[in-house]
Amino acid sequence: MKHPLLPICAGLLSTVHAGDGVLDLTQLANYANQPVPAYITNNNTTAGNPVTDRGATLGRVLFHDRRLSRNNTVSCSSCHVQAHGFSDAAVASTGVSGTTGRHSMRLINARFANETRCFWDERATNLENQTTQPVKDHVEMGFSGASGDPAFADLVAKLSAIDEYRVLFLMTFGDASITETRVQRSLAQFVRSIQSFDSKYDIGRARVANDGVNFPNFTARENAGKQLFLAPPGGPGGGAGCAGCHVPPEFDIAPNSLNNGVITKIGGGTDLTNTRSPSLRDLLGPGGQSNGPYMHDGSFTTLAQVINHYNLIPGNNANLDNRLRRPGGGTQSLNLTQQQKDDLAAFLATLTGSAVYTDEKWSDPFDAENRLSLIVLPADSMRITDHGNGTATVSCNAVPGMTYRLESSADLKTWSTHATVVAGPEGFCQHVVNVSGSAFHRYAYEPPAQ
Repeated sequence: MKHPLLPICAGLLSTVHAGDGVLDLTQLANYANQPVPAYITNNNTTAGNPVTDRGATLGRVLFHDRRLSRNNTVSCSSCHVQAHGFSDAAVASTGVSGTTGRHSMRLINARFANETRCFWDERATNLENQTTQPVKDHVEMGFSGASGDPAFADLVAKLSAIDEYRVLFLMTFGDASITETRVQRSLAQFVRSIQSFDSKYDIGRARVANDGVNFPNFTARENAGKQLFLAPPGGPGGGAGCAGCHVPPEFDIAPNSLNNGVITKIGGGTDLTNTRSPSLRDLLGPGGQSNGPYMHDGSFTTLAQVINHYNLIPGNNANLDNRLRRPGGGTQSLNLTQQQKDDLAAFLATLTGSAVYTDEKWSDPFDAENRLSLIVLPADSMRITDHGNGTATVSCNAVPGMTYRLESSADLKTWSTHATVVAGPEGFCQHVVNVSGSAFHRYAYEPPAQ
């Protein structure tokens, strides 16, 4: 049984902070049970891969680790930056062998999209399938297996040789084996955990019955812009019809949408295949700045330019969404006044949250040298067996053959090494301790200095 004088350390007084290279697994962040407003109904989580605290924690490490690129210079977060709404301030993102062909899409609220396919051209069938395609892209992260690149199997071997990942995969999946499927599942859980529901819009929406009524916390301009967003074109008041493709309250793109009339490629040329878009949430950052340029080619830098585009679609093409065509022929012309355009922009600004830009659970856990300097094993993997003679055995799931520290503390603040323990072939660390007096114990792992 667990001895009353040997409680399992839960790390309640941890002083771990983002960017210090310490990931404390005794107090995993809440990814699985984050509050979601009752009016949010979309959830595209793939069956069999729900968001878990352990899986998303592993996904966070993978997402921010530059070692997932061929030359250790590019991570997922290099192109999807938390400070920019998990997008890129640049038009094209820099990879290991050049720049991307499309602008990096914002990842906020990806889980709450009605559309399950991913990428601007929807070539990935779901988020799991999407996550490793940039890793296997020659330009982006360089494990393509072609053009002189190593293959994904080489990345698996690379990660398998990193002790931190052996610990993290063991924690998440019950053994230390690393596979592409497990990488995909963990990354997808992390991305699905990135949510933003603390905007001015959400504060107002929680106080009313539906989107169609005025929000009590909105200005007159914001409420007018909301009505423009909701009302179809040509109706009373001359709506903009935005909700026809970006249905509130998720504001994602409709699954059956075609392209929006922006058909240029970065660097020149034509592309009619871009039919996906991110949610309209967090188009702007908390300070009102753009979260990077808009559209797949990054051709618009302001909301005013985006609104002007939809106010007068510049030209037809074979794959243009029918909702942007006039019934009698030609393309959409909304004839919005400048006041209406300004009101619409004011409403779109209310979709910006705040916590998603600063919450540590989505931040880079590595230090400046891209190292995780300490990994502490999770408390719920520990077992304490009282022998009834003043001693107890403290055991913990571990990676076979790895050396861990058994640490003790009297106050959960100051920790000292009680013993070093090599995990046995069965996957356990275990050590006998004296239980006289009050003490806390934990197993910890620290990678060697490089």
